[in-house]
Amino acid sequence: MPLDAKTAKALKTGDIVYLSGRIFTARDQAHIFMLRKGIPEGLITSGGAVYHCGPIVKDGPDGKYILSAGPTTSMRMESLEPGFLELSGARAVIGKGGMGPSTLEALKKHGAVYLTITGGVGASAMKQLGPIKNVHLLEELGPVEAVWEFDAQELGPLVVTMDSNGNSLHDDVSKATLANLERALARMK
Repeated sequence: MPLDAKTAKALKTGDIVYLSGRIFTARDQAHIFMLRKGIPEGLITSGGAVYHCGPIVKDGPDGKYILSAGPTTSMRMESLEPGFLELSGARAVIGKGGMGPSTLEALKKHGAVYLTITGGVGASAMKQLGPIKNVHLLEELGPVEAVWEFDAQELGPLVVTMDSNGNSLHDDVSKATLANLERALARMK
């Protein structure tokens, strides 16, 4: 990270990647706040990776530290992600469960990708994210919805499930599942 347009465009659905460099978190409330009031001063989002995550944070003797950093279900941000990609210039969205057609179109428009991380990986993701580098909007949104920055070291494995060419593994799986269901129902008649 940062990810340039050429590299993002070269990523295809099914590719497995690991990200190193600055990654920032943003859930729905952070998306809404930034869409209304802009990117907080000092937060560099262009070419970055937004991780749909509300980490569990604890105060320690040397400051705040993360206990767990598992993904949030990304579909919650479906209506917000196109505007957020436009505003932020982020090239990667990391989350769980896939996103819909509005995000897929925005990924094409802005040369970005959606990367799926497995749910339940909060403890291992926390280790790959490393220590907290900065936090934004903590007072405004609270610790779960705040925007946290990390310098990740090989965060992953992440699977490219939506690419900047309009391909979606989520759509492919849905179509294949429906076709299998139709075949099974036809055999039952």
